[in-house]
Amino acid sequence: MLFRQLEYLVALSRERHFARAAQSCYVSQPALSEAIRKLEEELDVPLIRRGRKYEGLTPEGERVVLWAQRILADRDALTSEVQALRTGLSGELRIGCVPTASAAVALLVEPFCAAHPLVDARIASDLRSRDILGRLENFELDAGVTYLSEDITDQFRTVPLYRERYVLLTAAAHPAAASATVSWAAAAGLPLCLLSTGMQGRRVLDEVFAEAGFRAAPQVETDSIASVYAHVRTGRWAGIVPRAWLRVFDMPPGMRAVPLVDPVRTAPIGLVLTAREPGSVLARALTDVARRTDMAATLEHLPGERPLPEG
Repeated sequence: MLFRQLEYLVALSRERHFARAAQSCYVSQPALSEAIRKLEEELDVPLIRRGRKYEGLTPEGERVVLWAQRILADRDALTSEVQALRTGLSGELRIGCVPTASAAVALLVEPFCAAHPLVDARIASDLRSRDILGRLENFELDAGVTYLSEDITDQFRTVPLYRERYVLLTAAAHPAAASATVSWAAAAGLPLCLLSTGMQGRRVLDEVFAEAGFRAAPQVETDSIASVYAHVRTGRWAGIVPRAWLRVFDMPPGMRAVPLVDPVRTAPIGLVLTAREPGSVLARALTDVARRTDMAATLEHLPGERPLPEG
């Protein structure tokens, strides 16, 4: 009964609405409300600020939700570990990744699922770095793939995967398409389609432009790498994309990818997990696969990209 009460409280905290919380738990709203009321009686503290509608959690409720998330995560981890000892790994692996890294996640998921065929992978590929860390803290994800930056504190552990590099994506008829390389300064002067302001991938680009002494002013912004490709293909815009995406789309007819230089900038991408022990058995298994998978070597030579000149 306690687990069910905690599940209902966590659902209410997440949904911020009694009816939606009940629906997410597949129970009636009166059943959910009564279970939470009994939990308040057992703990002898008010957990919810009640009015005509849901008005939020009390300070005590906020603390109980944190404990509830941890208790439920430990319960699920224990269940998965016992199941793995009996029949091998099974269940659902939840991975969140930033859009720029979603092209490379398949290089991790494929060997993992080959080794553990009873596990289903669920991937959220449009998350921001801070959202990934928040969902890991709230036990809503087993692992994340994102930029390894100073924002990642000691409560997380990381496994480096590869270093992201960037290419200028243009139409084949674009003047830059015939160049061996393009400088960031030259790219800043082109009509651009870039990722949206506020996304970690865009912040990396803005930092490189600033280092080169320029500021990009894209005419089009989007939260999708696929959308960047679509806009570049019209011939009106150039785009800047992580070179790992060349592996997904190859090089569409009529488009070219040119290395960006002055400077040649890279950004570290890695697997991020909570540092709590023993943690999820699925997360540990994914960590083992990540350490055995040489993503950097796979992404070294990609179709459609003109190699950097020697020296």
